[in-house]
Amino acid sequence: MTLLWLSVGMVVLFSASYPVAESDFGDGARFFKVQLIWVIVGLLISRWITRHPVRQIMRLSGFFLLLSMLMVGLTHIPGVGVEVNGATRWLPFGPFLLQPSELMKPFLVMHSAQLFGRWHQVNNSTKLFWLGIFTGGLLLILAQPNLSTTAVCGMTIWLIAWAAGLPYRQLAITAGTGLTAVALSAAVNSYQRDRLLFFLNPWADAAGNGYQLVQSLLAIGSGGLLGTGYGLSAQKLYFLPIQYTDFIFSVFAEEFGFIGCLMLLLFLAVYSTVALMVAIQAKKTVHRLVAIGCMVLLVGQSLVNIGVATGTMPTTGLPFPLFSYGGSSMIASLITAGVLIRVARESRDAEVIVLSRTKPHEVDGSFSADRQSRLDAKDKQTAENLSSPTANLPPSPFTNQEKSEAERFAIKPFNSSGKELSAAKSLPNKSH
Repeated sequence: MTLLWLSVGMVVLFSASYPVAESDFGDGARFFKVQLIWVIVGLLISRWITRHPVRQIMRLSGFFLLLSMLMVGLTHIPGVGVEVNGATRWLPFGPFLLQPSELMKPFLVMHSAQLFGRWHQVNNSTKLFWLGIFTGGLLLILAQPNLSTTAVCGMTIWLIAWAAGLPYRQLAITAGTGLTAVALSAAVNSYQRDRLLFFLNPWADAAGNGYQLVQSLLAIGSGGLLGTGYGLSAQKLYFLPIQYTDFIFSVFAEEFGFIGCLMLLLFLAVYSTVALMVAIQAKKTVHRLVAIGCMVLLVGQSLVNIGVATGTMPTTGLPFPLFSYGGSSMIASLITAGVLIRVARESRDAEVIVLSRTKPHEVDGSFSADRQSRLDAKDKQTAENLSSPTANLPPSPFTNQEKSEAERFAIKPFNSSGKELSAAKSLPNKSH
């Protein structure tokens, strides 16, 4: 399913990015080619993850979480972080730009699942240490500023804690603290406050703060029932801003129409159902929490992106996983999908091992008492046969008369005095 999602996303990206790439670089496929490089890198990492035990990946998650947090901190250093549209969220990586906050997401899921999955087994100092690490990472992202990524990461951690069964009082306090941080950030940053206000009525400032949402709604409305056709979107021709990242769903809706959008939503519903089934079937609590966290990152973030494009949520700047252009987002999404696939495989293998060690009458409880007694009697008879010295010998081809004739001429053993030994004495003593 992940490969299907990825394939459709690459097809949509090619169409959405072609006009901008053709105009800016003279190569309409430029963004597609660059994205293909990141896809290959992400698939290689994902393949490695699916071939190694979850416990081994978990041991590495703490290191990579701290490394990604360090990279987020580097974005705040003048001359190191790259500023785009007033936010310093990127680090230079050769000819490319990396967004460390995106790379932090899967490791944040894995380590928070590891902490909350053993919440009642770890001491208070360990709890406070990692909670401080999580809080510090979220504050570093919020200070970039990047409210949307902070909200997604915070909500994912909160849902993992809720699924782990933490007390409601602690969850309520955490939720209240998070909402307070969002309100303070919106109060300090005017553009965030404007986004919260104008998404309610973007037409009030259609040429200003509401421009992105207005153009997105026009694109979605132009799609109609069946869409304009692949590659025939009009809004992507410099009417809809950043159409190959934050508003790629709008291009998809215009070209594939209401039916295409319905099929995409149905696919996301199936994907989330499969992820929840993986979580339910997981034998370990940590694995179950990891599966839930991966589902929230992939499907939840997709729904937020769709909500922004349709005007049901404020403009956030979150990419559509496996659809939007961006190497950091692509690698993070494929890592997340790889972890989910690995958890599913280990759950399936554990189920096979359990069934292979279970007796038939323990698997099917519909056996009657009479049938069970016959099985027990058969097992007892088999045990008696195996305990017999001649149990492993093949059946004799001779009749009783032929055997008696053969015994008359058989050579019988004698002792040193010439007396015939009895059959019992002629057998070796096996007690020694």
